[in-house]
Amino acid sequence: MRLSYYPGCSLKATAKEYDMSARDACKGLGIELVELDDWVCCGATCAHSTNHMLSIALPSQNVALAQRAGMDLAIPCAACYSRVKKADYVLRNDDVMRQKVEDIVDFKYNASVNVHSLVEVVGQLGEKAIAEKVQKPLKGLKVVCYYGCLMVRPPQVTCFDNTEHPMFLDNIVKALGAEPIQWSYKTECCGASLSLTSKDVVHGMVGRIIDAAKEVEAMAIVTACPLCQSNLEMRQAKGTDLPAFYFTELIGLALGLPATKKWSNLHLVNPNPLLQSLSLAD
Repeated sequence: MRLSYYPGCSLKATAKEYDMSARDACKGLGIELVELDDWVCCGATCAHSTNHMLSIALPSQNVALAQRAGMDLAIPCAACYSRVKKADYVLRNDDVMRQKVEDIVDFKYNASVNVHSLVEVVGQLGEKAIAEKVQKPLKGLKVVCYYGCLMVRPPQVTCFDNTEHPMFLDNIVKALGAEPIQWSYKTECCGASLSLTSKDVVHGMVGRIIDAAKEVEAMAIVTACPLCQSNLEMRQAKGTDLPAFYFTELIGLALGLPATKKWSNLHLVNPNPLLQSLSLAD
């Protein structure tokens, strides 16, 4: 499988471990990611709250690049996926807006490529195909899968497997040999976009998510959003030390890829003691 790849801004800065693990994990699963040439910021999280046209035109530039490359587009960041998927939805369904965007971006939209979350891409491989690649099953690792609010909503745009009870991440984790624990907070908002402006509100939102994870005795959280990942690790109460893994990091770990220690060392909450206690890391 060969796909265009849009890393987005966060994966080139605060979420480097997500970018590195995504590339390595996909290669290990037989997915070739081809980074878009000269991609631009999608406008998350501020463009849609300041200028509606800009919020559609910016991500449409990346749709245009994928169209020229002639490959469907895979996006690891949930926020970037939300913005690009929404732009593609508008281009497909709003003739007036499409003409305006085509003039701004200077391309002719032809609906020839589809926009996918990287979670969706990997999840659609199926548990059996993923499990066949596993070299080091993640036995004993009990986790909760956290999708956040952006990857699954709005349902008419994302068309995810299930808006309120998505299962792609859970199925991936299960195929890796870990245990996904069912809980009721998998699509709750963590308040990441408010991290700089309303810290007290965010602490409360993150606290409820962390408490819910601890209540079901999860050892870690699995996510697919750099904003969520950093927020969940940075805003949890002192002494909690509940790691938040990118799902691609767990894939790399289960596939026995050599760079896993490099990724884990970039976390705000050190996951190595947990992994070592389960004999999953040196």
